[in-house]
Amino acid sequence: MITQACCNDASCVAVCPVQCIRPRPGDSDFATTEQLYIDPATCIDCGACAYECPVDAIFPEEDLPPPLADFRDINADYFALHPLEDVRPLPVKRHRLPDATTEFRVAVIGAGPSAMYAVAELSEMVGVSVTVLERTPTPLGLLRAGVAPDHEGTKLIGERFSRVLQRPNVECLFNVEVGRDVSVAELLIHHHAVICAVGAADDRKLGIPGEDLEGSVSAREFVAWYNGHPDYSDRHFDLSGKRAVVIGNGNVALDVARVLARPASAYEKTTMSDVALEALRGSAIEEVMVVGRRGQVFGAYSTAELLALERLPGVDLLAYPAEVSVTDEELVTAGLEESSFNFARRRGVIDAAARRTPVSPRRIIMRYRLKPTALIGEDAVRGVVLTEADGTSEAVETSLVIRAVGFRARSMPGIPFDSSAGIIPNDAGRIVDPDTGRPLPGLYCAGWVKRGPSGVIGTNRTDSAETVASLLEDLADGRVPQPVGSSTDFADLIRSRQPYLVDRAGWRRIEEAELGAGAATGRTRVKLLNSADLLKAARGA
Repeated sequence: MITQACCNDASCVAVCPVQCIRPRPGDSDFATTEQLYIDPATCIDCGACAYECPVDAIFPEEDLPPPLADFRDINADYFALHPLEDVRPLPVKRHRLPDATTEFRVAVIGAGPSAMYAVAELSEMVGVSVTVLERTPTPLGLLRAGVAPDHEGTKLIGERFSRVLQRPNVECLFNVEVGRDVSVAELLIHHHAVICAVGAADDRKLGIPGEDLEGSVSAREFVAWYNGHPDYSDRHFDLSGKRAVVIGNGNVALDVARVLARPASAYEKTTMSDVALEALRGSAIEEVMVVGRRGQVFGAYSTAELLALERLPGVDLLAYPAEVSVTDEELVTAGLEESSFNFARRRGVIDAAARRTPVSPRRIIMRYRLKPTALIGEDAVRGVVLTEADGTSEAVETSLVIRAVGFRARSMPGIPFDSSAGIIPNDAGRIVDPDTGRPLPGLYCAGWVKRGPSGVIGTNRTDSAETVASLLEDLADGRVPQPVGSSTDFADLIRSRQPYLVDRAGWRRIEEAELGAGAATGRTRVKLLNSADLLKAARGA
């Protein structure tokens, strides 16, 4: 059974001898699926998929943990609606450099999942060397600073990425910022190609009065804070009120709600920041209200994340009966039927929440069809105005409003940027001139900065594979420029400009320090929370 932690990167598909895992890359619903599923009628229980899974999301039926029991039916129900027909194995694509090419150097900007999938694919080829440049002292991007601390299984894919960074043809240059320490033009002088995979470092705005008041924060900031990102280690969030309001109804909104609603003791053995743990110990929050602009039909959260809320000990999941109705018009607009896979299960959870009588000391309330129209307060947030479609409004008292309405990519010097779409203009990963639409030689992109903030970790695997395929096609057709500088000259250039460079050895010292501190306290790891401590650990001081 494939369960909640599924990363969707389809590593399991290739090793299945009977090809009973769906959807597969290339299937019509692969890009939009919440997770992958195993057909119980076809599975021969060989265990190959469980061994291959990078996030430990696959279990034999007899070993399925009780909290994940729903996934027995979830896997089976998928195949009731999508009967398994074609069991031919997918062709295995093995890339290689053109025969005339003996050396190929690629610089990858960023070290998050999309970057790491690209690095993994490139570094498997003989003759390829990859330089990974990361702005912070540590790699893995949102896998380190975005995945919720209680999703330990999801974080396991970091071990696979870490092995990629250990490959001899991969050079790690961390604590190096492109645009500050080195330019894109200088990268192209020393590399055949550059792949920009920097993710989405900004957040979308509500565009309402009071949005900039103290106590109004983005989910990006809050998540980075509790995950120990060095840019946010000194932030303070007001947890003194009894209610917090989260605007948005995607998985990030549910992560934030879960962190705020659970007691700090639930996170004491995780990788959560010590600063966040201490703040949560003093939290007075008893209620977290999650507000969506549209009906539950359009909830952007996954079934797995919603089921996880329903199972939280000591926390009631509630909803308002008047707000959870589902109209035929909404179903048509969303392209769903009442019995649609996953929607029917999510609807059952929300409808049950609307009937539930609260008994626990803490609660999460799912609200629908409410548009935030203003934040109330003079110097700090004291409430939020929520308005229905008919103009009826209510003022909800709160001292903390967290905006979880999406991320936006940030422009980078030397690379075109479409500010309206919030992405780099591209064609299958080839960065294009926004005026002519023509590809810019040697420049490529992958991940959220390429397609926008959508999908889960594994979605980046197919996304990055597309970019690498475009790059290799251009190389074969002679459309990739030849660098005039050497890799040695480039390494010397970076070291001369950034004396606090963190190389692979320095990063391993950081890992040893954090994992060692975790082992001493019975935790997975204890994160170093500011750049000074990270750099000190990197030097072995």
